[in-house]
Amino acid sequence: MSKTVTSQKENPMRRLRIAKVTVNIGVGKSGERLEKAITVLESLTNQKPVKTIAKKTVRDWGIHKREPIACKVTLRGEKAIEFLKRALSAVDYKVPESSLDPLGNFSFGIKEHIDIPGVRYEPTLGTFGMDVCVTIERPGYHVKRRKIKKSKIGHSHLITKEEAKEFYEKEFGITFV
Repeated sequence: MSKTVTSQKENPMRRLRIAKVTVNIGVGKSGERLEKAITVLESLTNQKPVKTIAKKTVRDWGIHKREPIACKVTLRGEKAIEFLKRALSAVDYKVPESSLDPLGNFSFGIKEHIDIPGVRYEPTLGTFGMDVCVTIERPGYHVKRRKIKKSKIGHSHLITKEEAKEFYEKEFGITFV
């Protein structure tokens, strides 16, 4: 019996992946405008948004503590990648390099939701800007979030800014300016 030589493959635990994409629409007030923002976010992501509340009172802006002022959705898996591709096309796949953090996560803003391809303007809803936050990880990162036997991620397993940049450019065609 002869052994077949297989090529050395990449370690599956070193592969990068999109952990989640969080989409946030900040309105600043509760009421009808927030409900319209929830409707827009639900139609964009096909997921039910969650209201976020103000942490403190800011009298100059008319914001009171514990008042709902924004809505957000967290997308994971295929839904996250699908939405990210659509959102990146709204900004022409160009993201400021300053929006990358040291661990490879990045955020960008969309001025009007109608800039996303395939979205039509609804006069009854109006237009909303939004923030898109992308979180990247490697397999095994759940050990720092789990309830039982939490542990730290080893230094060699952390993602560097350069690794993340290379991943985004290769997978999504993003150019950092």
